[in-house]
Amino acid sequence: MQAERADAILGFLALADRLKSVERRGRVVLPDGATRRENSAEHCWSLALIATLLHQDVAGPLDLGRALMMVAIHDLVEIEAGDTFAYDAAGRATQAAREAAAAETVFSLLPPDLGARLRALWEEFEAGETPESRFAMACDRMQGFLQNVLSGGIAWREHGVTRADTAPRMDPAIAVDPAFATLIGRLYERAEAGGLLGPAP
Repeated sequence: MQAERADAILGFLALADRLKSVERRGRVVLPDGATRRENSAEHCWSLALIATLLHQDVAGPLDLGRALMMVAIHDLVEIEAGDTFAYDAAGRATQAAREAAAAETVFSLLPPDLGARLRALWEEFEAGETPESRFAMACDRMQGFLQNVLSGGIAWREHGVTRADTAPRMDPAIAVDPAFATLIGRLYERAEAGGLLGPAP
């Protein structure tokens, strides 16, 4: 490997390390009962674990390696664009444009072949048209929902999120495969039993 390529890869990895400082709205409950915001790198790790656990439970052929690559890079744009809360309508209105601009910055730091490869994977995840991207999307949305259940719905309550508010986000994940329908259905049961989602308006 040439020194120039090595330096570009190391520079990109240094940038990617900043994902650890991008905070999400979901909360992590600490052993002493205190909470803090989850960061996007933790989210990606949890998402990768979910994908690893579930890939054999979904119907049809699935390239787990490709799905995991998408999981690893799908939120790198947040280093430049920031995290967009799923229930922030104003933020979501500008999310696509902000993240596309961030993708130009982030992936251009890599050697051209690697930058093009990662950019293509990011675009595949965003488009959601392949089995791997739909699987990764379902894992992504399930992870966010799971994190809210595990933390007692703190972020949901802070923002007045109701079950109806979650449907546009969770219904596409549920539709990916019966395995997701079962798991997310169980999470809804726990959320409702614990009063974690706000009452319908």
